[in-house]
Amino acid sequence: MFDFLGMGMMMLRIAVMLAIILQILPLLIWWERKISAYIQDRRGPAYANVGPVRLYGLIHTIADVIKLIGKEDITPAAAHKPFHFLAPAISMFVALLTFAVVPYGGTIEIAGRSFPLQVAQINAGILYVLAIASLGVYGIILAAWSSNNKYTLLGGLRSSAQLISYELVMSLALVSALMVYGSLRLDQAALHQAGPIWNWGAAVQPLAALLFITCAFAETNRNPFDLPEGESEIVAGYHTEYSSLRFALFFMAEYANIIVASGVITSLFFGGYQIPFVSTEFLRANASLVLHGLLLATAVGGPLLGLLMVFLFFQGNERGEKDWDSAVVALAAGFGPGLAAGGVLLLTGGRFELGAAGASILVALLQLGCCVAKLLFFCFLFIWVRWTLPRFRYDQLMRLGWKYMLPLALLNILVTGLVLWRQG
Repeated sequence: MFDFLGMGMMMLRIAVMLAIILQILPLLIWWERKISAYIQDRRGPAYANVGPVRLYGLIHTIADVIKLIGKEDITPAAAHKPFHFLAPAISMFVALLTFAVVPYGGTIEIAGRSFPLQVAQINAGILYVLAIASLGVYGIILAAWSSNNKYTLLGGLRSSAQLISYELVMSLALVSALMVYGSLRLDQAALHQAGPIWNWGAAVQPLAALLFITCAFAETNRNPFDLPEGESEIVAGYHTEYSSLRFALFFMAEYANIIVASGVITSLFFGGYQIPFVSTEFLRANASLVLHGLLLATAVGGPLLGLLMVFLFFQGNERGEKDWDSAVVALAAGFGPGLAAGGVLLLTGGRFELGAAGASILVALLQLGCCVAKLLFFCFLFIWVRWTLPRFRYDQLMRLGWKYMLPLALLNILVTGLVLWRQG
């Protein structure tokens, strides 16, 4: 008999995974511009508009899409065309595929069955992440070689050398963390970090967390490790010969890789979807009280936050221009949920009977929100570091990986083994 419930939940989990990546991706493009403008003390995107609507620079993202669609798609005459066309798709596909083992919530219990908020529960989940993520370099190498350009080839060679150097350190950093967790599954790693924040992997294995985050910057080709692109040295590196939507795929793949890396960092070292100091069992046992508190906080805090945002938008810029449309959106975003939450409280009298299924769904949604909040923090960290640190030279990149980070990762494994041996 066909399992409609199981198939429906699987499709829902895949849809949520794709929504996390594809909805955060345009947000990151906007963040990149606004945060860099703030760091460099300039305005950033603010002028693109649809009539009177500018939405604090968000219209620039729409303008980017239109611009990339409208650009001429140029393919070099000497390029190896099948591989030249395939390379951007490989980079984007690998980025989406890696997120499949990242848990973004607990379990939902319906009709006596448990459905974890994770697309694929693989016993060797960490190995899957390392294996699939390492395939991303094939897109870069194919783009570099198939373009038949010396600058793109140099970018591809740099990328392969960078991957070998930092994939090894990343794997060794994970070994010490996995020795503590006792499992290769990311959902088990998240469960191991439940409770207070001193249970998090970053507190138990701080050196492993630091090494892994540093390697994640190298794996995603972000500053200070963006040697495969190196605009000041090799024009634009591996994607020099790309334009239009195929260039956009490389651009999107970079941000998708940031989201995936942030999800893996969150799951392994920062509690994953676990809400600090609060257990899943406690939340489920008090689900009605939690829902009442959330609605009350939304009813009071939503309008206050909306008014605060309106005040900030009405401050105006150095020319005295006021961001009216952003203020209206902020007002609607604050008062809309606030009034809806207040209406629910008045209609129900603040009494809710959720049941076991409703409690598990509510807690899973709260954990999903916690996971996304942590993920967004690390996405912000990627952008912050890019606009703060200068690019390494190629020899500095190699020296850091092989001469310093590799010995530190090996030392961390030795110390972790000795501590576990003494404890057990």
